[in-house]
Amino acid sequence: MSTATATSAPASMESFAALFEESLEHQEMRQGEVITAEIVGIDHNFVTVNAGLKSESLIPVEEFKNDLGEIEAKVGDFVSVAIESIEDGFGATKLSRERAKKLAAWLDLEAAMNEGRIVTGMVQGKVKGGLTVLVGGLRAFLPGSLVDMRPVKDTTPYEYKEMEFKVIKLDRKRNNVVVSRRAVLEETMGADREAMMENLKEGSIVKGVVKNITDYGAFVDLGGIDGLLHITDMAWRRVKHPSEVVHVGQELEAKILRYDTEKNRVSLGIKQLGDDPWVGIARRYPQGTRMFGKVANLTDYGAFVEIEEGIEGLVHVSEMDWTNKNVSPSKIVQLGDEVEVMVLDIDEDKRRISLGMKQCKSNPWEDFSMNHKKGDKVSGAIKSITDFGVFIGLPGGIDGLVHLSDLSWNVPGEEAVRNFRKGQDVEAVVLGIDLERERISLGIKQLEGDPLTSFATGHEKGSIVKGTIKTVEAKGATVQLDSDMEGYLRASEVSRDRVEDMRSHFKEGDEIEAMIINVDRKNRVINLSIKAKDMTEQDSAMKKFAAESAAAASGSTNLGALLKAKLDNKNAE
Repeated sequence: MSTATATSAPASMESFAALFEESLEHQEMRQGEVITAEIVGIDHNFVTVNAGLKSESLIPVEEFKNDLGEIEAKVGDFVSVAIESIEDGFGATKLSRERAKKLAAWLDLEAAMNEGRIVTGMVQGKVKGGLTVLVGGLRAFLPGSLVDMRPVKDTTPYEYKEMEFKVIKLDRKRNNVVVSRRAVLEETMGADREAMMENLKEGSIVKGVVKNITDYGAFVDLGGIDGLLHITDMAWRRVKHPSEVVHVGQELEAKILRYDTEKNRVSLGIKQLGDDPWVGIARRYPQGTRMFGKVANLTDYGAFVEIEEGIEGLVHVSEMDWTNKNVSPSKIVQLGDEVEVMVLDIDEDKRRISLGMKQCKSNPWEDFSMNHKKGDKVSGAIKSITDFGVFIGLPGGIDGLVHLSDLSWNVPGEEAVRNFRKGQDVEAVVLGIDLERERISLGIKQLEGDPLTSFATGHEKGSIVKGTIKTVEAKGATVQLDSDMEGYLRASEVSRDRVEDMRSHFKEGDEIEAMIINVDRKNRVINLSIKAKDMTEQDSAMKKFAAESAAAASGSTNLGALLKAKLDNKNAE
């Protein structure tokens, strides 16, 4: 205990009293001086002391109480007191026990700082930038950076605990005391630290205690030096936060992965204490292997499934379901779900495994292909209508596409699609099945025969047809034919004479006759020609006229011969 603490009277009161009387002769009676006094009385309000002055002095009893309110003195004790004033006007000298205790505490702290001695104090509570500590009755400041070897975010565990400190700064005038716990730790751990550092080597197994956790790892006290256990070295599996694996105060074993002697940095690993599960994984799980695993993590692009301790594979969202390819993975599986997966690919070097869930189920595209062939009729409800066609729902949750061009033989797709609505039940013909691209092509117009084929069968090239001008433009006209078919008459096919503008020769509603000069099945166009019809008719007329003329000429010669013969016969008679 410091000099501010009361001293019990020795066994030989006479000898001590004699010494006390002798000391009184040498005590300097100056303001602020600390002298020795004997307690001669105690009541509820004051403690009476004899300091060898003209009269006894009264000191408030509160100055003799401890933190629990107990009086730490008794009659006969000799204590140190400070002179506050001499001759206060009533012939008494004012003394203070509290001031003597504080002065003694200051002297003790000054000596402790000069000697580098460790002092004990009680941590009181938080203040801006650190904590307050009660040391020898004086309040000291403990900066947050000096609480421990490393910065501490939460100082709550240190509050209201008795700890050891070193005094690093004193200013009695400003009543300022600064202490450091870190200095004590560095000193006490110095010997252990050096011994530990001498034995540190990469690959060795060490024991330690987790002292702090961050988002990227945990700091482990190895006994004199801290090591960093990075989050990636905690487990072979994916770890979201270090708190999943370790907690503050936990004792653990770890392997030294790297030791930088210049920077005194130690990198630790606990997953390296066991065998690397990735070694030989391709042999354990050949491509196509099916197994069950647990969903360990969900992302926007898929789900990570743990297939064994420390081994996770990615099921990409495109490999989750045969039909739902652009949905959120969380709508298909949840964390902790047990799912069946198939190994699609393993890259041991990059430690990546590609898994599939849909491969463990029957492929609806293959099922459809096995049960349907080109030309088969199918039916279903319209799932959606787009700018390029109509999607029809088929068995197995898949869709088939009817392209705009396959909706109608005669009506343009952009117009024909207006006759359909979502949810409508329709029938269609299978036009093609592409398993690799997972596409099924359907047609609605193919439910009926091609009217162009039927028309062409009854109207060969060179046939003469009648029609009505439906639309007319400068370079041509559309002609409505029988059987709901249309033909096209170009300006160059109207006459042998050059036609600059069809509109000067025809108008909508005009009746015409023309010859079929070509049936373009690919572009579904029947090409017409009035010029070809007229030329053919003209050629036919000329041929007929020539034939008739020849016949007439031949008939005249025969008649003359007959008349001549008759005349000759008459003359002979």
